[in-house]
Amino acid sequence: MKEGIHPALHPVLYVDGEHEWIGMSTAKSNQTRSVNGVDHFVINVEISAFSHPFYTGQKRLVDTAGRVEKFMRRYGNQAKK
Repeated sequence: MKEGIHPALHPVLYVDGEHEWIGMSTAKSNQTRSVNGVDHFVINVEISAFSHPFYTGQKRLVDTAGRVEKFMRRYGNQAKK
């Protein structure tokens, strides 16, 4: 690899609810946690392989702020015509 053209990688602790795993990333955060004597940036993720319905086999509808209802109010009557 050429020197000086790649972004710096940092140790990162990804957190998805109760699941945590360590990796390397260019992302940083304000929160850090020490794991085995090494400071890792903590990155909170909403969906990962531990919680995604495709991998868990569970269906889970995530409807934030009634998006489905808002869509049906706006465009639902056009489907009936």
